[in-house]
Amino acid sequence: MNDEEYMKMALDEAMKGVGRVSPNPLVGAVIVKNGTVIAKGYHHYCGGLHAERDALSVCQEDTEGAVMYVTLEPCCHTGRQPPCTQAIIEAGIRRVVVGSGDPNPLVAGKGMQILRDNGIEVEGYILENQCRRINEIFFHYISTGRPFVTMKYAMTADGKIAAKTGLSKWITGESSRNNVHLDRNRYTSIMVGVGTVIADDPELTCRIDGGRNPVRIICDTHLRTPIESRIVQTAGSVRTIICTSALSQDAYKLYIESGCEILYVPEKNGHTDLSVLMEELAKKEIDSILLEGGGTLNWSMLKARAVSKVQTYIAPKIFGGIAKSPVEGEGISDPSDAYQLYDSRIFRFGDDVMIESKVKYDVYGDS
Repeated sequence: MNDEEYMKMALDEAMKGVGRVSPNPLVGAVIVKNGTVIAKGYHHYCGGLHAERDALSVCQEDTEGAVMYVTLEPCCHTGRQPPCTQAIIEAGIRRVVVGSGDPNPLVAGKGMQILRDNGIEVEGYILENQCRRINEIFFHYISTGRPFVTMKYAMTADGKIAAKTGLSKWITGESSRNNVHLDRNRYTSIMVGVGTVIADDPELTCRIDGGRNPVRIICDTHLRTPIESRIVQTAGSVRTIICTSALSQDAYKLYIESGCEILYVPEKNGHTDLSVLMEELAKKEIDSILLEGGGTLNWSMLKARAVSKVQTYIAPKIFGGIAKSPVEGEGISDPSDAYQLYDSRIFRFGDDVMIESKVKYDVYGDS
C-alpha cells in the first residue's frame, strides 16, 4: 500500500467521529510499521483523546521507527488535551504523513515544524482536498469565528416548495429525507424561523439509529413561538434556543420553564440582526447550522452573508400554479447581482437529485 491508501484509511477513521466532535475537527490516524497497520484511531468526542493519542493508546506493538498517517496537522498546544506532537515524539515515530494543515493560529505549521525539529520526517499534504472537505465546518469556524451555515431546501422540478394550499409533505422521497437526518446528526444545530414553527409544528430532531439531535434554533423576532408547539414541549430533552428581539422578561418565563434558552439579539430593520446572531451563536460553540427555514429566512440569511453552502433537493414532480419558492424576500433587481454558487456536486437519492454548492461571496474572509 502507498501513502494515499493509508491516508484513505485515516479518512475512514476520521468519519467515525461525525456528529460527536464539535467544535473540534474530524481527525483520523493510522500507524504503520514494516508495511503493516499496527493501530488506528480517531477523535471520538470533544474533550476526548485526539486521533494521534487514540491510535497510540490502542497500539499493542512497538512504535519505534513507525510511520503515522494523520488527516490534520498534529496539535502542538495544550487545550482540552495535551499536545499530540509530544506524544508522537515520545512514541519514537520516524515519519509523519499529514493530510491537511490546521488553520488554528495556535497550530498552523507549528506542529509540523516541531516534529521536524525533533528529527521526524514530515510529509504533507496527501489527499489534501478530501481531508479539507471533511473539515469544512471546522476550517470556516476557526477562520471566521462564525458558524458554517448550509441552507437546505427541497423543491419540485418547477421550483415549488409547497402546493398552492401550502402543503409540502412530501416533496422528496424517503432516501432524500434519510440523508437530511444524516445531516441533522452531523451539524451542531438546526435553524428555522418562527413562521415554520407556526405553520408546520416540526420537532426538528434526528431520526436515525444512534443519531444525535441537533441544537434547535428558532429565529423569532417578536417571540411568537407557541408554548404548545412540539419544539417548546420537548425543550427539556432537546436543547432549544429561541433567538428574539423581544425584551419582556415576563414573556421569557414560560419558555424558560419549559426548558428553552432565550437569546436576546437586537433588531435591525424590524428583524433580529442575523449578523449579530451568528456571532452570539459562535460564542456558544455552535460551529455549524443546518438552515431549514422558509423562503423569508433563507433570503435574510443570504443578505446577511451568513450562508456558506446550499443544498438543493429536486424531486421529479411539477406542482404548477402560484406557490412558495425556496428563497423569497425582495429578490435582486439585475441578473448580474445574483448570488453565485460554485464547486457544485450532484448526488442521487432514489428518484431525487441533490445539488450541493458553495456560495461565492466572501463571508468574513472565507469563500
